[in-house]
Amino acid sequence: MVRAEKIEEVAEKAELNAEERVLDLLLPPRPAAGFYNFDSEDDAPGASSPPATSDRDEQFQKTREKLRAQLREGKLDARPVEMEVREKSFPTIEVAGPQGVEEMGINMKDMLGNLFQGRTKRQRMRVDEALEYIIQEEEERLVDMDTVARAALERVESNGIIFLDELDKVAGRETGAGPDVSREGVQRDLLPIVEGTTVNTRYGMVRTDHILFIAAGAFHVSKPSDLIPELQGRFPIRVELDTLTLEDFKRILTEPKNSLVKQYKALLETEGIELDFTEDAIDSVARFAVRVNDQTENIGARRLHTVVEKVLEDVSFHADSLGNRAIRVDSAYVREKLDKVLQDEDLSRYIL
Repeated sequence: MVRAEKIEEVAEKAELNAEERVLDLLLPPRPAAGFYNFDSEDDAPGASSPPATSDRDEQFQKTREKLRAQLREGKLDARPVEMEVREKSFPTIEVAGPQGVEEMGINMKDMLGNLFQGRTKRQRMRVDEALEYIIQEEEERLVDMDTVARAALERVESNGIIFLDELDKVAGRETGAGPDVSREGVQRDLLPIVEGTTVNTRYGMVRTDHILFIAAGAFHVSKPSDLIPELQGRFPIRVELDTLTLEDFKRILTEPKNSLVKQYKALLETEGIELDFTEDAIDSVARFAVRVNDQTENIGARRLHTVVEKVLEDVSFHADSLGNRAIRVDSAYVREKLDKVLQDEDLSRYIL
């Protein structure tokens, strides 16, 4: 988050710097004023004096500004340029340690990464690709990652929030055999972090004393009192969540940035199909999802994905052969696809 904020602060400067570098690729800078290259014997000292450079410099600047205007308008996007790019390849090193191979690999990359960042190679790419690459390079150059890491560590320790989901999965008393033995071990591993300790991260040491811990779980099989007493005491505020209502389901289908309805519209748009969900269709899908949750098992909003997939099953399957067309999904369409499945209770348990 801190890095994104810092990049946003330098974004304008990075774009200007990148623009200048791309223009240098398209039109290499002229030699410094006063420098004159003797190409022939006629140009040797004692011969005619070198031509005036002011006119050529002026013409060069005019050409550069013309290219700048075309670059900003996107007219040069397809033009190829050749530039130096850093190699991203990193040698494969696997070290088995107490933290595991994956984490050790990250640490080795941090320690040895600088040894391989200096390697560059000539690569040919389009102007728009080169501009994007150079902007990222300029942003990295303008942002001081040491400052970012210090600010991020301070924020984590002062305002950090850690969410522990599915805590009910580790709730259970030790019985001497079976999976319950490891459950209490997981709780005891969590306990010092929740109580307050110092954790070693790739960016430095983090104290968890002032970090807010939020735990959640579906305690329908186990109960909070099945946790070890020490861990129970670290979560003194208990909140019971209400079951999702019909209105909640309708909001989940439409309001989020990546809601299911928007996802399916974008997905079918790639096949040339314009999908239109009416208000009553959204209402019907939500009602069917609530009904299936009541009849079988209440898995919350996850049910919506299965229901919507069933409604659009035929459209998704035949999308490539339908051609460019608009498809309207209304309440009648939803009922047509789902009524038969819901009427057969045994079938609906497997399908929905």
